[in-house]
Order: sequence, then C-alpha cells, then structure tokens
Amino acid sequence: MSNIRSHVTFHDKKLAERYASEPIPMATLFEAYFDGAVDLPADFDGFQKFLDDRKDFCSFTLTPEHFKYFFTKFVPELTVHSTKQDERVVRSHYDRGNDFFGFFLGERMVYTSGIFKEGPDHETLEQAQDNKMDIVCNKLMLKPGESLLDIGCGWGTLARHAAKNFGVDATGVTIAEKQTEFANERIRQWGVQDKARVLCLDYRDTPKQKYDKIVSLEMVEHVGIKNLGKYMEVVYDRLADDGLFLLQWTGLRRGGAEGVPPINLRPEDMIWGLFMAKYIFNGADASLPLSDMAKAMEKGGFEIHSVENVSIHYVHTIRMWHKNWLAAKDQVLKTYGERWFRIWHFFLGWAARVGAHGTAACFQIVANKNLDTFDRTTWFNKRPLQAHEPKGRRVETPREEQLS
Repeated sequence: MSNIRSHVTFHDKKLAERYASEPIPMATLFEAYFDGAVDLPADFDGFQKFLDDRKDFCSFTLTPEHFKYFFTKFVPELTVHSTKQDERVVRSHYDRGNDFFGFFLGERMVYTSGIFKEGPDHETLEQAQDNKMDIVCNKLMLKPGESLLDIGCGWGTLARHAAKNFGVDATGVTIAEKQTEFANERIRQWGVQDKARVLCLDYRDTPKQKYDKIVSLEMVEHVGIKNLGKYMEVVYDRLADDGLFLLQWTGLRRGGAEGVPPINLRPEDMIWGLFMAKYIFNGADASLPLSDMAKAMEKGGFEIHSVENVSIHYVHTIRMWHKNWLAAKDQVLKTYGERWFRIWHFFLGWAARVGAHGTAACFQIVANKNLDTFDRTTWFNKRPLQAHEPKGRRVETPREEQLS
C-alpha cells in the first residue's frame, strides 16, 4: 500500500490532518491541487506513479461540490443546449488561445486521436495524426473532385489535408472564431484556398447543400444528448444519397455489475465524467457508449457499415500530448498561469490512464443512408481499413513547422 505522502505534498494543515489516515476523495484532491493547497508530482514519470497508486489513498465518492455543480451547472446545460449557449461554452474553451492548444497538440493542431500503425515507440505524434487523416480519407473513399464536409473541424487540418492529398473540395465548420482564423490562414499557406475553406458556423447552420462525403471527429459529444437527433438530421440532410459518413467520438463505458445506480457508471468513471464536464468540456454530455451512438445513427436514417475501436491509439496520443504540455511548462506559466497548467497536467495524465483501463473509449463508424437505392456493391473489395493497413495514395505534404 502506498502512502499518500509519497505523492502528495500538503500545504493545508487541516486537509493533511483530515486525510492522514483515511482515503481522500479524488475530487477533493484535484480541487486542492488546482487551488495550490497541495502539490502533485510535476514530472511525467512521477505523475504516472501517483496514478499507479491512486487507489491506495483515494476514494471515488461524490462530494457536496459535485451536487452543487450537478444541479446548478450540469443539469441546466444538459436541458438547454441552445445555439447561443453552445456558442458561449465552445468559445470559452476553444477560443482560449491557439497557442494554449499548440503547447500540447503540436504542429498538426489536431485535437483527436491519432493512429499508430507501427506503435508509439516507432512513430511521432505528427506521423500518427497523418496516419489517422489518411485512414479517414480512405475509409470515406475520397476521390478527386468530390465534396467533403467536416463538421466540428477544429483548426482545419483534416480539411486542408484532404484537399491537398486527395484532391477534394473541403468545407469545415466550427463555432470557434480563433480556430476559423487559424484554419483559413493555414489553408492559404498550403496553397489550397481554391479547394478548402473553414466557416465559423454552428453545425445547425451548415450550408444547405449536398456533400459527397461527411466526416465529424470528436465533435458530436458537444451537441448534447438533447440535440443528438437534430445533429443526425443535419448530417442526413447534407449528405448525398450515395454518400458516406464517418463519425468518430469518445464515450464512457457502461458500468455493468460494478455500476452505481441510477446512472450505472463505475465509481471512478463517474468522478472522471463529472471532472471532464466541469473543467474540460462543459456541455459535452453526449459521450455515449457504442450501442447508444449506433442506435442514434440508425434512428437518424443511417445504415452502419463498419465500426473500429481506436481507444488504445488515443491513450498513446494523449500521453504524447501530456509530454508536450510538460515540455512547454515555462511558456504555459508565463502566458496562462499556474492554475491552467495544473488543470491540464492533471487532465492529460488522468485521461490517458482511464483510457488505458477502459473508462473512456474511442470509436470510428462508417455509415451510409439506409435507402433502398443505395448501391451496397460499393463495399465489395472495400473491407474496413484498420490501423495496421498501409496508407492510400497521397502526395508529399509540406512540413507544417515550416509554415508556422
């Protein structure tokens, strides 16, 4: 059994005395860490050891702060999810500053899981993100001249990648203003402004035209359970009848026999989910298990062709983000201060750990409209592209660090 003082330095004497001989709630510990009442290991290996031993001295129980947050913030956001509210919540996160996200995402500026074909010991974060974008484009069977819509496109990396390397006409949409500016500048730097653009729009305001292919990577969580049907309706309406749709998202697992009533989440999974909702992704309550998302897609009129679990790739993507964040500590502290550094240090470290033991999972689904007229012979000799398969045909891309 590891002792809490092996990992935690207390600056609050009352807190130290209270938890000298009893487990400290994880939420109490991370709140104290963010407030500077305690210190946790600031290096990668030390933080990993803290996570290894966390169950020796932490409990995963609800605290009064949880109930306060749940009823004053979480429930109102869950039930409203209006365009104005989503705009406010998303911009408060993604418009914090492009440099903030660049400190951990690296030069590709992709805030979704990469794919490691050879394994994380043999590929860089940038290679993993390039792999992922190629796999997505190949799963969508992109062809030159086709139109691609990227819903929740972030900093526009996939849109310009698809335009440059697969010859499509790509449109990305995002609510975040700073993302939009960054994306369009990078598109100009890549010389594909005639084939790619990013629009600052809510997904509900996506241009009403038909796209040959639609992709949405880890954005659907933000629409909320309340609006999941509307989201599927928008995608269905914008997708050509013979088109393909690729959805990637992260979701919490079901609790099974270990689930806590009434929400049926395991204790740590429940505390993790509330932490994410409060500190990282406000309003992202559609982090659903696979079967729930598949049901929403089917109810929305889609036929599912393939599903791939890419969770382990996400674990190693986040570990690389965490190392980037720690390497940029001095810059983060100078620009954003100690509290923001601590929150993301804790988030990235814990995110990789819970992903490794199954709390959160990441899936890719390829689907088409479930129409009688859809040509299902499309799938002959087109089995799902798995992570280990070779990349499709693509041309050389300029290194992004030279464009920064």
